[in-house]
Amino acid sequence: MVRKFVILGMAALMCAPISQARTHRRAFAPVPLTPTEQRLVQEAIVRERTTRQQVARSTPVVQTYIQDMRPDPKLYQVPVDDQYMLGRVDFGKAFTADEYSMRNYEEGTKHHFFSGSLHFVSDLTKAFHLENSPTGFMAMMFIDPTGFDEQHYTFSFVRREFLGTVRTYVFDVEPKVKGPGRFLGRIWVEDQDGNIVRFNGTYINNPNSDVSHYFHFDSWRMNVQPGVWAPAAVYVEDTLRDGPNHAQSLRGQTTYWGYSLKLPTSESDAESMQIENAEDQSDNTTDVSPLQAEREWVSQAEQNVLDRLTQAGLLAPPSDYDKILETVTNNIIISDNLQVPGDIHCRVLLTEPLESLAVGNTILLSKGLIDVLPNEESLAAVISFQLAQILMGHHIDTRYAFNDRLLFPDSATFQRILMNHSENDDETAAKKAVELFQHSYMKDRAAGVGLFFEQLEAREKALPGLFTPRLGDPMMQPDGQPWLAALIQGAPKLDPDNLNQVAALPLNSRVKIDPWDDKVFQLNFKQAPLLNAGDKMPLEITPLYFRLQRYQQQNAATPAGVNTTTPPTAGAQAQPQ
Repeated sequence: MVRKFVILGMAALMCAPISQARTHRRAFAPVPLTPTEQRLVQEAIVRERTTRQQVARSTPVVQTYIQDMRPDPKLYQVPVDDQYMLGRVDFGKAFTADEYSMRNYEEGTKHHFFSGSLHFVSDLTKAFHLENSPTGFMAMMFIDPTGFDEQHYTFSFVRREFLGTVRTYVFDVEPKVKGPGRFLGRIWVEDQDGNIVRFNGTYINNPNSDVSHYFHFDSWRMNVQPGVWAPAAVYVEDTLRDGPNHAQSLRGQTTYWGYSLKLPTSESDAESMQIENAEDQSDNTTDVSPLQAEREWVSQAEQNVLDRLTQAGLLAPPSDYDKILETVTNNIIISDNLQVPGDIHCRVLLTEPLESLAVGNTILLSKGLIDVLPNEESLAAVISFQLAQILMGHHIDTRYAFNDRLLFPDSATFQRILMNHSENDDETAAKKAVELFQHSYMKDRAAGVGLFFEQLEAREKALPGLFTPRLGDPMMQPDGQPWLAALIQGAPKLDPDNLNQVAALPLNSRVKIDPWDDKVFQLNFKQAPLLNAGDKMPLEITPLYFRLQRYQQQNAATPAGVNTTTPPTAGAQAQPQ
């Protein structure tokens, strides 16, 4: 029923001209550009062609998450359905892309992956209503690849504006001949080299069609390398009103990363995998016992899988943010006086769906899950779940200790790497995790954890795309109850009107991704006060805003563009104890 609603909802939106760009005449003639403004426009046109050529040499990962929204009398609007897509773009094949194929759903399994094999670009452009554009999905990355110049567009200066530390000139852009697919909106041009660093607006519809239309979008770029401003993220939003008291809206977010990744096109192309930060942890003074040999074998499989996921652009390389996760993990181990089979490490999956998994002695948490956690106790609870898997010996399939089993194209990662635990393993691990939490340093803060799982339970049916894991273990049981539901006991009930109660954060609340090298960094922003229940936005997509800076200005701990999306939520960042 949920998927059916998506199809019907999207079809209904496509049948109504909700965001059509109307043909109109300016009330006043545009003010002529000054010589400086004219020079900057000409530089922007040239730099746009250069940017397309530079980006075309990359094979970035493209992730899109869409939520259908409906009005709510208390929360203003709430998500009622969603879609999730993930792929790698190959510009060398006329802007085609391979989706990271999902395993088909089989009766009796816990993963409800997309059935069939929908083509990524086709599905994505239809989801954003760009299928009638001559540039299709590329339109969200580039303004107009077929004719962005002064012959086709009129430029009007608006103002100067700083985006972070980057000073820009802002221009309104309008096509001289309003043909279908032409861009209509606004661009931000940085004042040093004339690169377009942001553009938002829409595309003009076919005047002879009552059906085709385009959503409005806001596209951002980041200075990922000297002279290279690459697409980083796109936010899409539009609303259909059926009457004065009824509206149906959509919010979507596309993010790009992995510009430095290579794209294996066959199994033989994946034979060389770099292993960075390798450490020799062997003890050469003693022989190896059978148990130690078993653990070394599991560790070899672990390292092979982690390297392959990193190569595929799904796992962030080791970063300082891992230390925050590992500090919480070690606090649980110490406070529970646990004996563990070695050092426990943590890494970040770069994907949005809420999931966690244990790969050998490494705990992986998805970026989406980290983003929505409201407090440290909730982080400790989800880490306890995977720590319990490790303690109970629910380790990774050791067949991956043979490296040749991981030689396959990136797009087959979800089909070829099977790491989720069985329902029986998850059930026993959940019981153990509750025990670990109740004896840990967080035992007196279970109420915050219970609220988080109550919020997940309230939104789980409406957001199957967000709750369906791609690699690891889900947060919820097949019946919709959280695996750690026992921690809900004693927690207060969800109360939207209580502004001191923050059960879950919006997406993009914790970490950001460097689009070039895939490293993750902790967001740094001042919390905005909550003014009403609608400000909480748990598990929701929010608009994007980047504090841009130039590549030369970055330091070792900060990516070239800093995403400072400021969600209007409370909740302290997880800090080392």
